Amino acid sequence: MVRRISTEDGRAALAAVAEAEKPARTDLATAVRYLLQLLAEKAPGQTVEVRVPPFGAVQVIEGPRHTRGTPPNVVETDPATWVALATGRMAWSDADAAGRIMASGTRADISHLLPLRP
Repeated sequence: MVRRISTEDGRAALAAVAEAEKPARTDLATAVRYLLQLLAEKAPGQTVEVRVPPFGAVQVIEGPRHTRGTPPNVVETDPATWVALATGRMAWSDADAAGRIMASGTRADISHLLPLRP
């Protein structure tokens, strides 16, 4: 069972990441995981896997369930890009054009779910 990140801890980590030029690894990890948690709550399901290595991954969006091997719909990005996308500091189209998102599959565009409102 994965430990749920409280709203208080998630918001504190997001604030620490926003304020630091080079955030502490623990703050960045907590912020990433908290935002992934919010995404999973907003769009429950198992059709698209959103990966933010090395900190976490979630499966989201209702539809066909994926159980083995590489999922057909995957979004992968780095921690800084994920935080920027999820908080609205960067648009999906800008991150995609800059090559900061790797998205594969017909349902991998999750721009309609972003930004999240922590």
